[in-house]
Amino acid sequence: MADAPVTTQSTPAAGGGSWLDHPTGRGTLGRHLVLRVVAIVAAVAAVVTVVTTLSTRAILIGQLDAQINAASARQVDRPSSGDCSDVDGPGPAPGADVYGNVLGSIFVARCPSSGTVATLQQEGGFDASAQERRKAAHAAQTLLQLPTDGRKHNLDLDGLGDYRAKSVQQGSTTYVVALPMTDVNRAVKSLLLVEIGVGLLALAASVAVCRAVVVRNLKPLNRLAATANQVSELDLDSGEVNLPVRVPPTLSDPATEVGQVGYAFNHMLNNVEGALDARQRSETKVRQFVADASHELRNPLASIRGYAELTHRAAPETPEPVRHAINRIEAQATRMSCLVEDMLLLARLDNDQKLDLRSTDLVEIVLNAVSDSRAAGTDHTWILDLPDDPVTVAADPDRLTQVITNVLSNARKHTPPGTTVTTSVSLTQDLATVRIADTGPGIPESVRDTVFERFARADTARTASKEGSTGLGLSIVAAVMDAHHGSVSIESRTIDSVTDPSSDRSGQHGTTVTLTLPLEDHAIRPE
Repeated sequence: MADAPVTTQSTPAAGGGSWLDHPTGRGTLGRHLVLRVVAIVAAVAAVVTVVTTLSTRAILIGQLDAQINAASARQVDRPSSGDCSDVDGPGPAPGADVYGNVLGSIFVARCPSSGTVATLQQEGGFDASAQERRKAAHAAQTLLQLPTDGRKHNLDLDGLGDYRAKSVQQGSTTYVVALPMTDVNRAVKSLLLVEIGVGLLALAASVAVCRAVVVRNLKPLNRLAATANQVSELDLDSGEVNLPVRVPPTLSDPATEVGQVGYAFNHMLNNVEGALDARQRSETKVRQFVADASHELRNPLASIRGYAELTHRAAPETPEPVRHAINRIEAQATRMSCLVEDMLLLARLDNDQKLDLRSTDLVEIVLNAVSDSRAAGTDHTWILDLPDDPVTVAADPDRLTQVITNVLSNARKHTPPGTTVTTSVSLTQDLATVRIADTGPGIPESVRDTVFERFARADTARTASKEGSTGLGLSIVAAVMDAHHGSVSIESRTIDSVTDPSSDRSGQHGTTVTLTLPLEDHAIRPE
């Protein structure tokens, strides 16, 4: 089948609005993409932050170690006689008096003969206050406990903070240099705060940018969903089927992933349209055949009935076996005529034949139909519950009479003698409702869903009647009500009157058929 014309559609998806209204809503592909991209950005930012911080700290520690090595060298390599006499006295510790030392540096020297000298480098030289001298002396006790292996050690000095120190042994003298890590810690902390701030900004930017990119790039999927929703809202179960909706060419290019979906969707719609068209052609042929056959059978059946009746009149002394045969021929011809008429009516309704709609008093039609049923079923109890005022509907009087008659006929044929059939008419807002309820044995649950199908019978479960049933009565009711833009429904409760024949079913409705029609002022009239 050739591809149908491609129509560009961008109607929002039905039910709940377009996907674009909530592109990152719960469970959407957009939300998953945004969350995953943001998670990747966050992970990368965290790795960059950690690596950058550790690298920067290592570089700063390396610079500080170089300063410690230089200060330690100035201590050890100063001119001396090799004994401890040069550290005796109230002056600064060796190496502390060299210009350029970092403020807060601690120099310690311990000689067995002269004791320990400790200096805390401060602003204004070495005339430190008594408090600073006490801090230096207390720090010296901690620093002198370090191993003299020439390696750097990090430690926390009470009252002074974090320090990095190196202790060496030169002869009998122990020299210790400790430089503060305040600048290193401050730089690392500042860098970390900056990186965290930049990382948060990057996350916010990634959310905004990713959301915009996702919305833009997933918009074709939304248009595909909108097209699918349009197709899902079309009435495809009966009648002529036309599927003008197609995914536009820009979204059906097989070179892209979305285009492959759009191309497959268009191909599927073409196949569906072809199948529906073939089904419609087949149904049209069958309906036309049924209509033609029913129409052509009317005359032969009328002739058979006529000749049977003529035979009765022309040969009154016909032997009993022949008379019985002619009676059966006439009865079956009559039954077949009714079946042909029903099939012809259904075929016409299937072909959307217009009804003769006019102002019709529903109460009058119900009253006449019940009167006819009362005359035909004298062994049933017929109850009417009608309003005092007329109930006017826009309907075809003949077809509406046929509907009421069919329902009443079913209630009469498929219920045992003594059954009460109650028919009522009521008004509900802009609708007129006819309820026909009987106290018969009811319809088995296994066949309730198929009672409106053609040639459906429930005689095996309900009390068998002497009158044959074509199985078309309720299907005609459904078709006529649908043509009037009304509805029909059945409620039934099975009552086993065989196993419990003495059960009192007074006031209990075995089956209730409800017919609903719009009032005349609200009826939908054909154009």
